[in-house]
This record gives sequence, structure tokens and C-alpha cells, in this order.
Amino acid sequence: MKPSLYLFPVPVSEKSPMIVLAQEILQLLKRIDVFVVENLNTARKFLKMAGIEISHDKPEFYILDEHTSASELFEFILPLQSGRDVGLMSEAGMPALADPGEEFIFLVHQAGFRVVPLPGPSSIIMALIASGLNGQNFAFNGYLPAKKNDRIRKIRKLEERIYREKQTQVFMETPYRNMALLEDLCQSCNPKTFLCIATNISGEDEFIQTKPIGNWKKKLPDIHKKPTVFTLGIQK
Repeated sequence: MKPSLYLFPVPVSEKSPMIVLAQEILQLLKRIDVFVVENLNTARKFLKMAGIEISHDKPEFYILDEHTSASELFEFILPLQSGRDVGLMSEAGMPALADPGEEFIFLVHQAGFRVVPLPGPSSIIMALIASGLNGQNFAFNGYLPAKKNDRIRKIRKLEERIYREKQTQVFMETPYRNMALLEDLCQSCNPKTFLCIATNISGEDEFIQTKPIGNWKKKLPDIHKKPTVFTLGIQK
């Protein structure tokens, strides 16, 4: 069998990997000794929690983040070409979903190696299914624009799609801008449009609640600097 690139999920909170990952995945983690990771410190911490011994030279790590150049990606293929399996991990959740990874995965396909996705937590999907909003027709929009005027224009376009196409809109924000986004949503959207705020999913202080925008205006939750997924929609 050809060497494979395994797409490893990483817990989206500080809970032990034993709680959210199948034993087969944990055993596979222990077998692989080459990882492509978004953040070295997070990866090391996760592997230690999974019971994997870390030394100065094992496992071997490659860093894939927003600073990684296209030419560097070809170096990440070398272990596969030498017959070794490789694991890909983002900082939290599923690789390549609102995180770096898709360009490397595409390159692995073009090089003729197997790509194996492994089941695990995704804050995006968890937020959607917990919202109670339409999960049959939805779009993930990534991060909204940082500039206020651009962000408000984007919000209004997303809300138009909600009512025109009955399509739920899912998006994220850099945690320190959460409150600014929440205020823009309350100011820009129809009071009857539903908003689900999903914060610190699967963490001890998890907060997930769906209410009309008009209700959120009465009291905004404090989600400053807390990982949050926003789901905007209407009832089917």
C-alpha cells in the first residue's frame, strides 16, 4: 500500500483527546513519526496528551501556516516519497477547514499518494447542528472583513441570501473582534433573523444559544477573546 497522508482532528477545547477521538485514531497517532502542523507548541501539547513520547528529534515536524511558501510545500512531500506515512494537524478541529492545509492536500493528490480523512470534532459543524437552524442548505463564509464598513456590507449580503435562498450562514471572527462583530450584527440585521452564538464549544464554559437578533439586543453575552462560531438564519 502506498504511503498516506492522514488528516488528524484535534480537540477544539482543552479536554483530553481520549474523550473525543477513537482509540484507532490514537493508535495511528502513535505509529506516525512525521507531522505537518499549524502550530508546533499546540501539536506537541496535543501529542503528549495523547500519550505520545516527544524527544528532540521524534516525531519530525513541518510547519504549515500562513507564512509557509508554495515552494516549501514540496519539501513536505519528501517523507511520503521515502515511504513514510504523514499526519496533518491544524491548531484545533479539522485540518484545512478554516485552517491551512488544502494546498498541501491538493499537492499530495497530484503526487499520487493517498489522503485519508479521520473523523473528529469540528467547531463549525458542531455550531451548525447545535443551532437548530437549517442544516440542509448552509454556507460557511470563513472570517468576515476586519474593517467595519466592509463587514457590515458583508453581513447584509449574507442576510439577503438567508431570506432569498433559505440558506443558513456560518462564519467566524478573530476572538478579540467578537464583540465588534456581534454589535454590527445587532445593528444591521432584521430583528427577526435568528443568530446562534457558539462559544468555547466542548469546553467547560461552553455557551451555545439561538435567539432572534431583537432578543440579543437586550443583552449581549461577553464573548471577548473567546473562540466563537456565529450561525445566522431563519426557521425553515
